[in-house]
Amino acid sequence: MSHPQFDLTIRNGRISTAGDTFEADIGVMGGQVVTIGKNLPPGRKDIDALGKWVLPGGIDSHCHVDEQSPFGMAVVDDFESATISAAFGGTTTIIPFAAQHRGMRLPEVIRDYHEKARPRAVIDYAMHLIVTDPDEQTLNTHLPQAIRDGITSFKIYMTYDALKVSDEQILDILLLASEQGALVMIHAENHDMIRWLTRKLIANGHTSPKFHGVAHDPLAESEATHRAIALARLIDVPILIVHVAGKEALQVIHSAQTLGANILAESCPQYLFLTETDLDRADLEGAKYCCSPPPRDPASQQAVWQSMLDGTVQIYSSDHAPYRFDTTGKLPKGDQTRFDELANGLPGLELRMPLLFSEGVLTGRMSIERFVALTATNHAQTYGLYPRKGTIAVGSDADIAIWDPAQKTTIRASDLHDRTGYTPYEGMNITGWPTTVISRGEVIIDRGTFSASLGRGQFLSCGTPQPVLRQRLTGNKNSLIKRYFT
Repeated sequence: MSHPQFDLTIRNGRISTAGDTFEADIGVMGGQVVTIGKNLPPGRKDIDALGKWVLPGGIDSHCHVDEQSPFGMAVVDDFESATISAAFGGTTTIIPFAAQHRGMRLPEVIRDYHEKARPRAVIDYAMHLIVTDPDEQTLNTHLPQAIRDGITSFKIYMTYDALKVSDEQILDILLLASEQGALVMIHAENHDMIRWLTRKLIANGHTSPKFHGVAHDPLAESEATHRAIALARLIDVPILIVHVAGKEALQVIHSAQTLGANILAESCPQYLFLTETDLDRADLEGAKYCCSPPPRDPASQQAVWQSMLDGTVQIYSSDHAPYRFDTTGKLPKGDQTRFDELANGLPGLELRMPLLFSEGVLTGRMSIERFVALTATNHAQTYGLYPRKGTIAVGSDADIAIWDPAQKTTIRASDLHDRTGYTPYEGMNITGWPTTVISRGEVIIDRGTFSASLGRGQFLSCGTPQPVLRQRLTGNKNSLIKRYFT
């Protein structure tokens, strides 16, 4: 039997998915994987992956791209720089945020964000919404329409004056999500705790970056996490707690999961590789490490690692928030900027996967299958993109990263492809890097050389979460919500 002429073949590699590792060749036609087997004939383009690891392209489902904060600072990466940087790090799909600020109508927010993405993205992308104005029109008309249009997840904040929604508003949003099959992502920190601590610290002259960590006490995170879970249990709807940092917050999540609550959790590189001492660097250098929640103590750092291994945390994202280290970003008042005036966020889009591959997989701390789940497959399942994305299988998009497990790299901001100008991981030595990156069958990076046209990335319409991550709450006594309110 003769074989078709493949557009692309990847031969002699070691393939890993979230469930298996095996040696085989991959045949690609029309941007999709059409054959996985032994001894495939070379395609029109043929890649010999001998000695390499062939993995699904990563999905970064929490990153801030071409976004203006409500406080006036803008992230520096647009869809061009962000998607190129993502690709160099082995990520072939991103899901950033179309951000609604108070007074903005969602249809215009979504339209404007599509216009930013469409001409510039070089890899595929979906969208979340940030919801700050859950009024009657938003809840009854605009959000249901957005969900029908494939934006099936939205983020809400329990802190920040310009962003936070009340517990009552959260319940309204959760009920809508339950009825419409959407997923709510929650930034869980106690706003009043942080505001009170901030006021007291400033009154006592404590204004340097390290006091950002003091003001964002771990109790502010764990209390809000507990409250968010209680609100979700009342409605009986899944939620995702984003960028979990603290040991106690992880314990709250694990306890809820043990009771049967469908609570998902996400964490990020900054909580694996940074600690609170990084905020206490000389002068204003500590500002480069300020994010919310901030990096915690070594015990919390170890708890995040363990939670990724035991399944408490299912999602590993960058929370890429690229603010430049100047008055346009991190330091709006220059060297007089107080900790509460700093732009919150760190770059991490390009280094998310290489850091975990080096310090998780190659140290033996984590299996390669767990790595694939945390960086790709679980994202695709959670946001309704699986199996088109997040795996290597017949019928899936040919989004593939070929990793050299022996390549050694000293991290330098000057070698990265975002526009932030610094990295919190400067000087760190890591091993392993994706040397060839393929997006829908097109080789867009080959041995460090990028070649892809702007605007080739496609918008992805998301579905509802897959059943494996959407089990209903067992024995929930709050069925009265559905009995009386729906």
